Parts: sequence; C-alpha cells; structure tokens
Amino acid sequence: MSDEATNSDDRSTEPSAGSPSEFTPGSASESTSGSAPAVLSGTDAAAAVDGLGWRVVLSTLLASVPVDSLARAADVARLAVEACGADADGHLRVDLRPDRVELAVHDRTLATHTARDVELVRAVDAALRNAGYSLAPPTGRRPVQMLEVAIDALDIPAIRPFWAAVLGYDDEPGTDALVDPLRQGPSFWFQQMDEPRPQRNRIHFDVVVAHDEAERRIQAALDAGGAMLSNAAARAFWILADAEGNEVCVCTWQDRD
Repeated sequence: MSDEATNSDDRSTEPSAGSPSEFTPGSASESTSGSAPAVLSGTDAAAAVDGLGWRVVLSTLLASVPVDSLARAADVARLAVEACGADADGHLRVDLRPDRVELAVHDRTLATHTARDVELVRAVDAALRNAGYSLAPPTGRRPVQMLEVAIDALDIPAIRPFWAAVLGYDDEPGTDALVDPLRQGPSFWFQQMDEPRPQRNRIHFDVVVAHDEAERRIQAALDAGGAMLSNAAARAFWILADAEGNEVCVCTWQDRD
C-alpha cells in the first residue's frame, strides 16, 4: 500500500497560491496579457467556489445544471460560452443531456487550478442564475465526479506508449497521465511498483468525488459488501476492495496541498 500512498499524492498534488479573496471577477485582460496564470491550491480553489455550489474534483471545477429538454441544455451551454468569452475554448467543457448539463472549467494547458478558472466559474454561475437556472445540489444520488484508471508498473516508460496507442490517448499537459483527446473517457496514470505483485490486481480505479461526497460514497460501498483496506492517507484517498479483493480508491482534493 505504500506505493499507492506515495503515488496518489504525487498524481494530484497542486502548488499553493494566494488567498481567493484576492481574485476579482471579470478581469478578462489577465487571460490575454501573456502573463502566466495565478496558480491555486485545492484549498483556495474550493473555498473560492464552494458558496456557489461548484466542486473541486482533481484539477477541475465542476457543476451540474438540471434541465428539462435538450433545447434548455443548449441554452445553458450558450450562456456558459458567452460568459467565458474568449477563454471558453481553452477552459470550458460542456456535456449536454436532455435532463442536465455538466459544466467543467479547467485550463487545458495546466494540471492545476488557476485564479482565471475561478473568475470564469463566477461569470458562468452569475449568467446562469440571472437566466433562472439553478445548480443541482452538490450531494445527491449521483453528484459530480471524475474517474481515473491507475496502472501499476515496474517500467513505466516501457508500457506507457502501448497504452497511449491502444487507447488513442494524448499526453496530459504537466503530468505523466494519458487523457482522452475528446474528454469522454477516464484518464490513465501510472504508479511505480517496487517489486512484482503477481497475486494483486495491478489496475485499479480512482473515483474522484467532491470532498463532501466522500464519506457517503465510502459508506455505501461498505454497505454493499466492500472492505476498507486503508484510510491512512485520508482525506486524500481511501483504499477499498470488493469481496474478492479488487481495489478502488475514493479520492478528494483535501490534504493534498
């Protein structure tokens, strides 16, 4: 388990930055000035958007907007794109469904949160609320989450090209992970093994949830017959297993700064 603890921290550690109170919404010139964006810790990013109902998951700010038709979903998408302006293509991802719109804000060139992402979230949130849309509760039957697949390996450089080729994935900027270029599938990352483990599964899932969803999700898994293998790295991640020992980590942004 020591390999998991070390590498899960490495995979999602984010640099620290200034207080969210320093961020001023609407400073669009920051994104076009050519200066490097201000990097935020997970703690600062979460504090900056928590009151809006958005959640920090990995290096992304997520929200879900309930709708009753694809036409309404398209309207939500339009409002979000307009609110982000020139930064929409580089920061915003929108998934439209007849019953909801999933919004994700993340600088595509970085593997961390930025002050600009927070500004864009505030602009999108204000535009949606002014138009009468409300965000789904951050906790519920299926709140926002992201999925990663972790592959244990003795020689990561030897196997990583294979997985990039067979999946048709690209490099994720700033990390050693692989990502779906269409952002439809889970990301893959590689965990360094110290020695062979032939009797242990070497591919596991990281279910990354909002900080206030983790305990409920873990309890549901335990109630469904799972076992807690380790909570030593909580609240960054907990290691659970099904009845046959197949492992999964439930992860949050907390305790990674």
